[in-house]
Amino acid sequence: MMAVMMRSVGVLLLPGLELFEFGVLTEVFGIDRRDLGVPRFDFQVCSPRPGEPIITQGVSVTAQHGLDALTGKDLVAVPACAPQATYSPEVHDALRAAADSGAILLSVCSGVFALGAAGLLDGRPCTGHWAHIEQLREMYPLADVRPDVLFVDDGDLVTSAGTAAGIDACLHLVRRELGSRIATVIARRMVVPPQRQGGQKQYVLDPVPERSGDSLEPVMAWVRSRLHEPHDVRSMSRRAAMSERTFARRFVAETGTTPHQWLLGQRILRARDLLETTTLDIESVAQRSGFGSAATLRQQFRRTVGISPHAYRQSFSRLSS
Repeated sequence: MMAVMMRSVGVLLLPGLELFEFGVLTEVFGIDRRDLGVPRFDFQVCSPRPGEPIITQGVSVTAQHGLDALTGKDLVAVPACAPQATYSPEVHDALRAAADSGAILLSVCSGVFALGAAGLLDGRPCTGHWAHIEQLREMYPLADVRPDVLFVDDGDLVTSAGTAAGIDACLHLVRRELGSRIATVIARRMVVPPQRQGGQKQYVLDPVPERSGDSLEPVMAWVRSRLHEPHDVRSMSRRAAMSERTFARRFVAETGTTPHQWLLGQRILRARDLLETTTLDIESVAQRSGFGSAATLRQQFRRTVGISPHAYRQSFSRLSS
């Protein structure tokens, strides 16, 4: 059976807290979904002054745990906070101690500034909200700031862009540590797409389709139900009764990615699910997920996921060996 590697989560509340980003972390990690097969996390909300309310956006939020509760956590997450705030040495020490003990550090939106203040971004790839990118570069010149992406996964450091990109980073982390099945269950309950790749841009120049009431979701659903069949922009645009150029432009506007990248992502998701839940050989997985051959699956899977299909199955198979 798959071993659960991420069991405990500490969320650090700091001045300038944004409620949405805090809510994202609570929604993904703080809700008991054992009835759906999702492991329950030891979820604790922490602050430098536990029991003292933080007033933000007309709401009072009070953490019940202090900085010491971050010790030993598998994941320490920092939701959005004031970019130019000055934090006490105790906050810096707590974040550095968490990193030194092997915790995964996750920031949502401007939470990345707290990690930078603790010296944890030096020499590391990272990102933040597009509106704060230049400020992040100026304040932490040793950080490798990536300006456009939804999130950056650098192993034990995961940083996300603003607002909804935090959902993508959290679900990506769940998928990486616990497998795509668990991430998909959580995404379904949140009514969000189960996967957007971190390299997608934070925004597009023409975000609203000309006919916004005419969604491409029926075409995408049709493709998802037939991933084993060949698809390209021509076949999908024909299904949508559009020219290829119009379809491609509308697709980027609606999804934030190209038809080709979306299709690759859907096929990777299908392959992951088959590797986790079946004993099909790699050739059969490749055929059912639309890659055509085991060689193509291995190449695309390693490029996207970072490991081979065989290694992924060994780590995440939900079947008894």
